[in-house]
Amino acid sequence: MTVGALLAGAAVSAPGTAPAAVPPTAEQARFFETSVRPVLVEQCLKCHGPDQQSGKLRVDSLEALMKGGARGTSFTPGHPEQSLLLKVVMHVDGTPKMPPGKKLSEPQIAALARWVQMGAPWPAAGAGGQGLGIGGKDRAKHWAFQPVRKRAIPAVKNKAWVKTPVDAFILAELEKNGLKPAPAADRRTLLRRASFDVTGLPPTPAEIDAFVNDKSPNAWEKVIERLLASPAYGERWGRHWLDLARYADSNGLDENVHYGNAWRYRDWVVSAINRDLPYNQFLTDQLAGDLLPATQNVQERNERLIATGFLAVGPKFISEVDTQKVLMDMADEQLDTLGRTTMGLTLGCARCHDHKFDPISTKDYYALAGIFKSTKTLEVLKKPRMWWEYPVATPEEQARKAEFDKKVAAQKDAISALIAKGKEQYQAANPGKALPKAPETVFPAELQAEVKKRREELAALEKSAPELPMAMGLTEGEVADLPVHIRGSHLTLGDMVPRRFPTILASTAGGADTRFGKQQSGRLQLAEWLTRPEHPLTGRVVVNRVWRWHFGQGLVRTVDNFGLLGEEPTNPALLDYLATSFVSGEARVAGGEGGTSGLSPLHSSLSTPPSLGWSFKNLHRLIMRSSTYQMSATADPRALKADPENRLHTRVELQRLDVEQMRDSILAVSGLLDRTMGGKALTLKNREYVFDHTSKDGTKYDIRRRTLYLPVVRNNLYDVFQLFDFGDASIPEGNRPATTVAPQALFLMNGDVVLDAAESMAANVLKRTDLDAPRRINLLYQQAYGRPATPVEQQRAATTLTRFEQVAGQQKSDPAARQSLAWSWYCHVLLASNEFMYVN
Repeated sequence: MTVGALLAGAAVSAPGTAPAAVPPTAEQARFFETSVRPVLVEQCLKCHGPDQQSGKLRVDSLEALMKGGARGTSFTPGHPEQSLLLKVVMHVDGTPKMPPGKKLSEPQIAALARWVQMGAPWPAAGAGGQGLGIGGKDRAKHWAFQPVRKRAIPAVKNKAWVKTPVDAFILAELEKNGLKPAPAADRRTLLRRASFDVTGLPPTPAEIDAFVNDKSPNAWEKVIERLLASPAYGERWGRHWLDLARYADSNGLDENVHYGNAWRYRDWVVSAINRDLPYNQFLTDQLAGDLLPATQNVQERNERLIATGFLAVGPKFISEVDTQKVLMDMADEQLDTLGRTTMGLTLGCARCHDHKFDPISTKDYYALAGIFKSTKTLEVLKKPRMWWEYPVATPEEQARKAEFDKKVAAQKDAISALIAKGKEQYQAANPGKALPKAPETVFPAELQAEVKKRREELAALEKSAPELPMAMGLTEGEVADLPVHIRGSHLTLGDMVPRRFPTILASTAGGADTRFGKQQSGRLQLAEWLTRPEHPLTGRVVVNRVWRWHFGQGLVRTVDNFGLLGEEPTNPALLDYLATSFVSGEARVAGGEGGTSGLSPLHSSLSTPPSLGWSFKNLHRLIMRSSTYQMSATADPRALKADPENRLHTRVELQRLDVEQMRDSILAVSGLLDRTMGGKALTLKNREYVFDHTSKDGTKYDIRRRTLYLPVVRNNLYDVFQLFDFGDASIPEGNRPATTVAPQALFLMNGDVVLDAAESMAANVLKRTDLDAPRRINLLYQQAYGRPATPVEQQRAATTLTRFEQVAGQQKSDPAARQSLAWSWYCHVLLASNEFMYVN
């Protein structure tokens, strides 16, 4: 296999900078510690370490590896194809074959290739000495491990600006620094921001007009409620969670087989978000829905089973020979996903040794890993191994299947009766003569024809068999505690570790004395522990994610890492206030004259009942009703100088549409968007290979449904996904970047989605015979930008359309065709603009 082929299966990041130029990111450090360091230690260190340096090469430091040995440097950061290291471990002809004898496995080689491609990040060892963290701090005293405190709403001078307690916390910091918040955004800007935030779609001209002209005092609250009630809300915010759940429609890694039923988990997430399923229940269902008390409600039972797809839809090696390695790798992947998603901790870094930065020991790791090793995700009795699935048929579907089975049985019985009849007739006509080996050949012609007809009917019937729905999920496996795996290897075992929760969190989250029985994995106890109100991380992490998805940056900017390598919160008091309010359901908005006194329940002016806690919609209301959310993006020069990174929230940040918002908006404004919800993304059968023997992918992406419903194929993401920063579908991703590269502009100029949309947009506006050209221009601006065209833009549009029609005349002789082409080009200009791609 070539290096290129290995990289294709390794979810490679873009080439990195030279080693030591910048510190490794938390994700790079985790990858090195779990996938690279063990290979170097176990396979290379004996011959290339401090005691022996075969070929004058050492591998125990980055500097030594870069220096290389007798044959020169080992690798070129960012260029695995040029690296001697990769050639020798791949046993390329003409180079030494390392390690001698047995070649490294393909996953191990792929990990080394990915590491070199990253730029060879190498985390510093020790992190400040035994028992110490970064900067010499006592790691146990790190802010994230301390109890969440109920914060008093601070007093502020400008009380009139405070609409919800969020504003008081923000304004208190601004006033402390002598700064003022930006002015409020105008209604059009605010509506466009909220529509994209909550639904991922632009507002329609009718929605814009309704809000602009609504003079009632609760006009903004009505907008918020309308958006939160839209089915599109679950699609938008469900996508955020699916990024964390590393959702995909194939397993990736070694085989890339179709997850034919993963879509049920995706649709469950959308439904749960739309129903405002409390977050504590949302987590519990996903971790242990199969272990909850039995219910007679079939739909509820099925939904709980589908929810366990959270830990099942990740990447998998299904053809690895070593079964125990596969199971440990599976437990590691699930544990790391859980840690980063719910607690903001990189637990996977403690698989091979005590965590280099956070107070998580190897014993803590294996205490938790035992829970997932005791959980069944894969069927391991045959290869390629397949994942566990639950039947989730409704009683009606089961009845239809039973009726079908009766028809099949009846047809088989009829065939058997005909054959028995033929045998009896033959023996009656030929007493004492044995039947031939193929008795049907001696049946009368009419009987042979009837048997043939019946068999053809049976074959046709069996082809129409109803397929009972199945769902990927988890179930209890062989329950057992785990020993420490020395250096992460299941072949070298240490002390046995009872299943329990991390020691560092016992004092704040409780559960220090929790013991799991021999008949239960511990997933249900884990879910209960995570959702305890006193847990210091669960509430903080999730409210920080919601804040980030609204504002573009979290209060803790490293949203997936609350450990010592992560950033500290920019407003710790606000973070704790949001966490306690979210968990308890005590989120409130300011009443009276807009000050912080006389606080009233958040739902006081609404028809919906108060939340019982853990409500996402309640959290949205608290944030979106605030003056902080309603600020403009106008940067005061003094604030810009004092707070260039906007950590104090002096203004709202300009944000680029992500790939889903961009594609969905293009389809929406052109009238091409198919709003059908849910269902399969791929037409392949369950467990069918995504690639055939030619390695060509026949996946289709030309549907016009929301981008959420396009296939996500690991190792071969849709080109547009890759172009607009979709992220790596194999790891939890809570903070997508927003890059700006030339191919993005090329897509907007030449992509079929954009060209088709521009043509449709033009056709729709030209159908409006009740509108003259200026009004048509205004309508297009309303659709694309949420505002009417300015007089200057009207003038430019008229000039541009005239020129376009002149050019179109070279291609079209018919006046109507020339007009259509010119307006299509003009719509294309609007769709490809920065104003369309950004929200302020």
